[in-house]
Amino acid sequence: MSREKIKVPDGIASLIPYPPGKPIEELERELGISGSIKLASNENPIGPSKKAIEAVKAKLSGLNRYPDGSNFYLKRKLSERLGVSEDMLFTGNGSNEIIEILMRTFLQPGDSVVMGSPSFAVYPLVTQAAGCEAIEVPLKADLTYDMEKMVAAITGKTKIVFIANPNNPTGTMLGAEEFSAFMEAVPGSVIICMDEAYCEYVTSTDYPDSLSYVKAGRPVVVMRTFSKIYGLAGLRAGYGVGPEYIIDYMNRVRQPFNMNTLAQAAALAALDDDEHIEKSLENNRNGLDYLFGEFSALGFECVPTEANFFLVKVGDGANVYDALLKRGVIVRPMAGYGLGEYIRVTVGLPDENRRLIDTIKELGISN
Repeated sequence: MSREKIKVPDGIASLIPYPPGKPIEELERELGISGSIKLASNENPIGPSKKAIEAVKAKLSGLNRYPDGSNFYLKRKLSERLGVSEDMLFTGNGSNEIIEILMRTFLQPGDSVVMGSPSFAVYPLVTQAAGCEAIEVPLKADLTYDMEKMVAAITGKTKIVFIANPNNPTGTMLGAEEFSAFMEAVPGSVIICMDEAYCEYVTSTDYPDSLSYVKAGRPVVVMRTFSKIYGLAGLRAGYGVGPEYIIDYMNRVRQPFNMNTLAQAAALAALDDDEHIEKSLENNRNGLDYLFGEFSALGFECVPTEANFFLVKVGDGANVYDALLKRGVIVRPMAGYGLGEYIRVTVGLPDENRRLIDTIKELGISN
């Protein structure tokens, strides 16, 4: 049967898939290089918690059994940590799955979803796949959210608003006062999804307490992940917190066993590894201080960040990316986000950060 005879929804037929990166080993083979460093994907360079690794090892012999479909122990610990009932918690195969389930639960074709632009690339992709309209509100000149325009973009068809805080790919943060004003203005029929994947890295005292709105019963879903500061990106573990009436509906859509046994064990152990968290935070603080200082000395403008990555304005981001790639330093070009003058840099280990700066100097890249 020919491909033309297979009918798919228009939103999926016209969808441009998220472009995955190649494995480092394949890039090295193609370029004829070795010893590359990856500063492109906002991963934790410290690696996973040692407690998480041991917890995974302890579960390997039981992989013939299905996972705990209720995520009993993880939810219990999160409930204690966050001060919410277990019925307000939703666990998933990374926060990406939670985004998809939220949309599958509450969206119908023709609805609209409001989001900043640029922001997390998955938001418009999943919106389009659901047959809905993605209303992308441009960021302000300083690459922060324009909350007044976000409110203005909400219509009677709007069901969900996505706010990544700190925002990816910019690293910028929405403050508490602006968020409070936004919540005063937004209709109560709209679900506000606060994507807080990088919240553990935030140092600002102005970070909004989004969980307080959840506890007050507002239609707010807060998403967090074990992929970033906990260093478990390869296991895909995330969770959401929302009012019981929202989580109840999402659980009707969720598939059984959506978080595997190893992910549950690692996430549970990682929550108790305070030493790993502090080490990760220290590395990030020191790395940002070093990299911002070095880039500034070279005449480059860095966008202030509250995450473990930041944007650097380098002029021709694609050419800088290519030049660094050929020297085994992998960063993220930003043209796909409409920020062609920038590259995005993830904070690495001290030696990796120095190698990035040394390579830029050796290449003679200047602003």
